[in-house]
Amino acid sequence: MTKSKNAKSIMLVRVVKMHFTPSFVAEFKVLFNKVKSQISSFEGCNGVQLLQHETQPEIFFTISNWQSAEHLEHYRTSELFTTTWAKVKPNFVSKAEAWSLLEQ
Repeated sequence: MTKSKNAKSIMLVRVVKMHFTPSFVAEFKVLFNKVKSQISSFEGCNGVQLLQHETQPEIFFTISNWQSAEHLEHYRTSELFTTTWAKVKPNFVSKAEAWSLLEQ
């Protein structure tokens, strides 16, 4: 089956909310900027961005776009993710929250 030119493929959008200790905020920004291009170039990833809460600077959101849930899961089991998550996770004030959403 082939897609017509106008057919839009459904994209998986992953939103992750992270609340860090204030002392980790600057380090997290540096870490994210180091891995951003690696995440964006990961197979099936169509980009990732980092957003910081306007009035609570220790709260961040990442928004990443994936071709499929399988691509996201492959990333989540990769060395890049597990290594990065091991540095980030101990600095949470509260458990990270994540949503996988289908772009319509």
